[in-house]
Amino acid sequence: MQAQESVNLYTQQLKKLEKVGKILALSNEELEVLSKPERVIQVKIQIKSNNSIKTFLGWRSQHNSALGPYKGGVRFHPNVTQDEVIALSMIMTWKNSLLQLPYGGGKGGIAIDPKLLSKEELELVSRKYIDGLYKYLGEDFDIPAPDVNTDSQIMAWFVDEYVKLTGNINFSSFTGKTEILGGLKIREFSTGLGLVSIAKLASEKFLGNLSGKTVIIQGFGNLGSFAAKFFEENGSKVIGVSDSKGGVFNEKGLRYEELEKAKKATGSVINYSDANKISNEELIEKECDILVPAALENVITKANASKIKAKLIVEGANGPITAEADEILKQRQIIVIPDILANSGGVVGSYVEWANNKSGNLINEEEAKDLILKRMERAFYEIYNKYNSLGNEDFRTASMVVAVERVIKGMKERGLI
Repeated sequence: MQAQESVNLYTQQLKKLEKVGKILALSNEELEVLSKPERVIQVKIQIKSNNSIKTFLGWRSQHNSALGPYKGGVRFHPNVTQDEVIALSMIMTWKNSLLQLPYGGGKGGIAIDPKLLSKEELELVSRKYIDGLYKYLGEDFDIPAPDVNTDSQIMAWFVDEYVKLTGNINFSSFTGKTEILGGLKIREFSTGLGLVSIAKLASEKFLGNLSGKTVIIQGFGNLGSFAAKFFEENGSKVIGVSDSKGGVFNEKGLRYEELEKAKKATGSVINYSDANKISNEELIEKECDILVPAALENVITKANASKIKAKLIVEGANGPITAEADEILKQRQIIVIPDILANSGGVVGSYVEWANNKSGNLINEEEAKDLILKRMERAFYEIYNKYNSLGNEDFRTASMVVAVERVIKGMKERGLI
């Protein structure tokens, strides 16, 4: 995606936590406890390929379990680092707390480019990752799910390896699975569905009706593509999208079905016929009503925050805006709906799948969809009320105040601090 400044995501999260700590009058000791993960496991993965040995590193960060078992995805990406995984697990703690899910925060990743592996190699890497972690996983301890470059097939390999190693035929230890293994179809698009439902509520509060609003989406993976679909269904005009190879822009609008066809046929949206090609850097600086950064972290920084022309930003990726950029956007009165709310449809969908597996798969897809949307709507209004009561603070700060306060309360009641 976009060329990024050298910004450490973990450092950024600590800055955001420190700001919230001042509002909540947290002690240095309390901030210290919240800033460090409870456990980080590193896994060395070795596979044989073409008479050579390939070695990769993977991690699982278990940030906080005050409110329940660790929950969060696993990403496969060449830029994954231990610090990034720790930061993402921290974000998951706030996200799960904010949505009042019975979870703490966890996150995993392997520093690998899955596009360079054969299917057989990808399966072997996936299984060896679980080989190194299985003692620290389980339906009531840590429940992984898909994230960047991972999907239901990889979760199926995770499940099978976990069953082989533990002898425990329990599919609720992972979510985002294939339907035949207890997954819910809605989990595939719940992040995009949830994001657009939050964008609709935010638009009604700050911009007016979502119908007719112009939208730019940076990133056309699972989240970005489904977001485009649901924005279109709500009458919005998607005028720009991008993926790792670049973007396309047409102020008259882009058609979701044609974008999907171009992506599937050629591997990139840049081959969409009726639009101008544009770089990722240029795309996010284009004028629009709603901007959705749905790729990777740190794409809006102090270097380009002053050039953003959107009226409302809805974070699809985790950590796409740095702490310094947040302050610039706040001064410019650009509303930012943070990742811990906007992209939480995925983890709410995972929660429904997990609870459904544990209860014997009693829920249907329509009931699951209703649960996800109602849970996110409730969280939005709770944050909106907090936002108004705080006065001169932004929406992210209001969200984190609600989330961090809940975690601190849980830790105090359990005697952890």
